[in-house]
Amino acid sequence: MKLRRISRLQAFALAFVVGGILPGFRATAVVAQQCGASGIALQVLGSGGPELQDKRAMSSYLIWVNGQARVLVDVGGGSALRFGQSGAQMSQLQVILFSHLHVDHSGDFPALIKSSWFEDRKDALPIYGPPGNDYFPATTEFVTGFFGDHGVYRYLSELLVSGEEGSYKMQPYDVLAEATPVAVFRNGDIATSAVRVIHGGVPALAWRVATGGKTIVFSGDTNGDGEGLPRLAANADLFVAHNAVPEGATGIERRLHMPPSVIGQIAAEAHVKKLVLSHRMLRTLGKEEQTLGEIKKRYTGPVEFADDLDCFAVN
Repeated sequence: MKLRRISRLQAFALAFVVGGILPGFRATAVVAQQCGASGIALQVLGSGGPELQDKRAMSSYLIWVNGQARVLVDVGGGSALRFGQSGAQMSQLQVILFSHLHVDHSGDFPALIKSSWFEDRKDALPIYGPPGNDYFPATTEFVTGFFGDHGVYRYLSELLVSGEEGSYKMQPYDVLAEATPVAVFRNGDIATSAVRVIHGGVPALAWRVATGGKTIVFSGDTNGDGEGLPRLAANADLFVAHNAVPEGATGIERRLHMPPSVIGQIAAEAHVKKLVLSHRMLRTLGKEEQTLGEIKKRYTGPVEFADDLDCFAVN
């Protein structure tokens, strides 16, 4: 089931009706719709790519468990605002997972951490992501570069640096993974695992999150090469794949991203129960019929296209 926000018109109409019964009732009280009030749900905070012209927040996903925002995957530009709009609280998060450190997957990270300072978080916040190379920092270096003693935002170093008094501490880790899924994080009923995926020369991970007997897999950005992603996605209840290039893409676009035919092949090979397409860029927006046609040649399960703040119950 796909739950959508109520429209502005519906919100206005509902506020008008309720306002007649409850004088002083404000329309803003009915605009927000909480995702995953019970059970497991995925909320797409950012469904776009790096282009601002697509008028979408950049990649970011939130997993709700019985009304609590528990797992955040990527924090692309614009997603911090969507996080607030979703009704989530930084104090609820158990873990942040980065697929890679391109700006459209990590740009709002400092804004999110700044918000946490006002939300009275007490528990440590584990943060996992890929290692670095000559062109990208490791996840530990990325976090320290913002909030370490000599970081860009060192005035918030109390949230990272050992020995400084802060309300909580970030705990960044670099994840070394290959084609065989590796267990990364477990806390209570939430467990995550990862594989390395190919995204040109960018260190990148795909993630699997298991909770409440359900599994959600995030492809992240990848060209689909290798055996890791099909293994990670095996029998997933929900597979979030990035629809960043159309069928027939060539050159650097194809070296970075998988076209619809590859998405469909991986979904079919992994026997996933449902496929959600996100990271929708200008070059794929408007080509939904072609995309779906290519996928359906290989994968016969349900497919949905994601928009910002869409909510998908995981049944």
